[in-house]
Amino acid sequence: MLKIENLSKVYENGFQALYHIDLEIPDGQFVAIIGLSGSGKSTLLRCINRLIEPTEGQIIWNGVDITRATDDEMRQIRRRIGMIFQQFNLVKRSSVITNVMSGRLGYVNPAFSLINYFPRAEKDRALAALKRVGIGEKAYQRASALSGGQQQRVGIARALMQNPELMLADEPVASLDPATSHSVMKYLELLNKEDGITILCSLHFLSLARAYADRVIALKDGRIEFDGSPKDIDEQRFKQIYGEDAVQVEIH
Repeated sequence: MLKIENLSKVYENGFQALYHIDLEIPDGQFVAIIGLSGSGKSTLLRCINRLIEPTEGQIIWNGVDITRATDDEMRQIRRRIGMIFQQFNLVKRSSVITNVMSGRLGYVNPAFSLINYFPRAEKDRALAALKRVGIGEKAYQRASALSGGQQQRVGIARALMQNPELMLADEPVASLDPATSHSVMKYLELLNKEDGITILCSLHFLSLARAYADRVIALKDGRIEFDGSPKDIDEQRFKQIYGEDAVQVEIH
């Protein structure tokens, strides 16, 4: 269970990105976080694993107060929280398998990473993760040679190396075309259904949220505008979230 209580974030320039967010997210749920750019989606996700420090409130995961964890404790906590980024965050000049194995840096001897050495078992694990996301044959290519969708699947495979219980996906398909977006979302759905990994995924398109999420949380100006089933977002609710002039654009 992930509990977020009275979470607020004010940046150094005075901009308040989140206002008193309260949420409970059960284990195994697929949650889409939607809203306009600047609504607080990325800030919320990055506060959960403290890539951004909250200003106020508590984040409690499996009984552990993340907001009070020390740096050493956070390193242990982040082992079990996968993170997928919009811009993939790969080392483009390195091979695909090297990028994937970097997901194990919290588990292996740090000296191994300095000389780019990983035990055979870790290489086998990385190859299995790549096969699982459909690009096992790309293991020894440079990451820069892959398409955007393939690079994002490398990002998913890297996160899988952590054996995560929780996956945070920060607009993972924002830079991808519609068909590729669905391909990436299907792999996230697979991990949710087969492995029971809790998924929190920020998205721009309501159609993707409807297709893949059990629950939608809509943010507007740093506040929760909607929290419920995707099918309950009708035209009126859509306009409350995105504005009166917004038009629903479906991705098929």
